[in-house]
Amino acid sequence: MNDAIEAFLRYIESESPQSPERVEILRTLLAKFVDFAKFDSDLGDLRVAVNALNELVEASTLFDQWRGRPKLAVFGSARTTPENPLFEMARQLGAAMAERGWMTVSGAGPGIMEASAMGSGREHTLGVNIDLPFEQFVNPFIDAETMLVAMQYFFTRKVAMTRPSNAFAVFPGGLGTMDEAFEVLTLLHTGKTTPAPVVLLDTPDGTYWRQWMDFIENAIMAGDYIGTRDMCLVRVCTTIADAVDEIEHFYSNYESFEVRGHRAAIKVRRSPSQTQLDGLAKGVPHFAEGQGFVLEDDHTITFNFDGRNYVNLRLLIDQINAWID
Repeated sequence: MNDAIEAFLRYIESESPQSPERVEILRTLLAKFVDFAKFDSDLGDLRVAVNALNELVEASTLFDQWRGRPKLAVFGSARTTPENPLFEMARQLGAAMAERGWMTVSGAGPGIMEASAMGSGREHTLGVNIDLPFEQFVNPFIDAETMLVAMQYFFTRKVAMTRPSNAFAVFPGGLGTMDEAFEVLTLLHTGKTTPAPVVLLDTPDGTYWRQWMDFIENAIMAGDYIGTRDMCLVRVCTTIADAVDEIEHFYSNYESFEVRGHRAAIKVRRSPSQTQLDGLAKGVPHFAEGQGFVLEDDHTITFNFDGRNYVNLRLLIDQINAWID
């Protein structure tokens, strides 16, 4: 069977040249399909695996066309009506980010999803719909022919929406919204997605996120399930201006992050002074061990990284962005 896999890989490469990394991934994928064929796997499990892979490939194909554009994923209730002030806030957020060159990624349904798409416009909105027997229909502000994919599974939908997104906005909502909010925070907290800003939006007199934060502080933090600094990953915003400022400020100096073995590198837009570089060791001493902070070139800072402390990474990014305040 290995010979058949290698022959198939050679055929693929003859049709379309592949990098060594892609060939290795394809080899692993083909081997997994062979494993499925060898063993008497449950037919339902096999169907889920095939459908999930198909959905992820379809989403990747859609998003790949817009790889160069920054993307804001918007989450919120499908039941928010146009009369609700939150609907107008979502519309304004979509419009404000579109004016700045961002695309909106939404669930393509009604409520907050419709409002954000309405503000962003059909040419700036990507939809990732979910097949449900109720509530969910594609809103009229999504180009269903060229800017939409439909998902059967919630987990593939969340992967499709979070993986390519550069920022996240969460409006009040129900169980689905909470699932999405905690998924994003978990991914950021564990480093399973690249660092990104998360804004939680409500009206100035709203209590949704205030009560949510009370729960976080009085139950989760008080129970020592997370640390007191972990919520630096989110910002509660009660105006569109504050939300846009938070997103833009995150990328005001910080550009990208990558892990390099036991060290990591952050690219910045402005080269730091030696004083600023020395200040990183004081602000985030966890990364100053060993070689400490090193300016590799004018725009790349490397530092010791254990591959797990992503809260300190966010604090480091905040300090780097504070250089230009």
